[in-house]
Amino acid sequence: MRCLALAEELGRRGAEVVFVCDAHTVPWGQAQIAARGIRVEPAVWSASEHVELFERLQVDAVVFDTYDVDASVYPAVRAAGLPTLAIVDGDLRGAQADVLVDQNLDSELDDPVLPERSIRLAGLDYVMIRDEILALRPSEPPAPRENAVPKVFAFFGGTDAFGAGPYVVQALAASGVPFEATVVAPRPELAEAIAAVELQANQRVDVIGPTDRLAATVREADLTISASGTSTWELLCLGATAGLVCVVDNQVMGYERAIATGTAAGIGVLSDLKADPSAAAGVLKKLLTDPAERARLAAAGWKLVDGNGRVRVADALLALT
Repeated sequence: MRCLALAEELGRRGAEVVFVCDAHTVPWGQAQIAARGIRVEPAVWSASEHVELFERLQVDAVVFDTYDVDASVYPAVRAAGLPTLAIVDGDLRGAQADVLVDQNLDSELDDPVLPERSIRLAGLDYVMIRDEILALRPSEPPAPRENAVPKVFAFFGGTDAFGAGPYVVQALAASGVPFEATVVAPRPELAEAIAAVELQANQRVDVIGPTDRLAATVREADLTISASGTSTWELLCLGATAGLVCVVDNQVMGYERAIATGTAAGIGVLSDLKADPSAAAGVLKKLLTDPAERARLAAAGWKLVDGNGRVRVADALLALT
């Protein structure tokens, strides 16, 4: 999502963008790339394959955003004379680039050892937000909404790879209070597991597949529950009341920092929800029954993410060329 946002900004300035990735493994993501008319090249893995591909494509600069590429790729591409930018999350994981971007909350407070001839852009000033989100960002902090039955929207990335949806619905049901929820289930087995959750009086859950109306649905909801990843910053930019679930280890830092600053509510770590949903149910009950608290969280998040991060990142990248 953050690469799509940067691609939109670069395209707005007249640049041609090519994605090198295994997009077919996430059909929803593949559709998002295709909808923007962006060319896709199959993923490559070795240092020599990267250098050969970039020479064939005659690129002017390279953006890396990956947890999978071998660390040897970075110096090889730099040695070929190509300007490089790498998007990282805390631990550099061997990444080397002319510009390192860490768009996570409070990352500007960290002081990692940088590779030679590198600069680092860190913090929420560099969060890259897609057109879809920017178009629906409110002009001022959201006011409290007094709905008798609060609307909940829950989604966990393009595939919900860790199967969070059913466990979040269990926690919602265990809250014991009324709600109307829309939950994205990208796979049939997840939809079946959600449908099997026993609800209480005045609780309703509608299951949908991946949606292109994500931002609009977030704006319509009183509470949005999501994994504590890149989508967190999109939710804050939209002025959403965000409830976060930490589904994987590399989300721990962003999850803990967002909760500590009072910009989002911590629903819990997925492994804990699987073992016992009661703690998460308590958090959700408070959110579902307290419009003022929901509005406070939404306003705090809205102030943190201004939506101009992609402009700042594109400026830094194009300055290299």
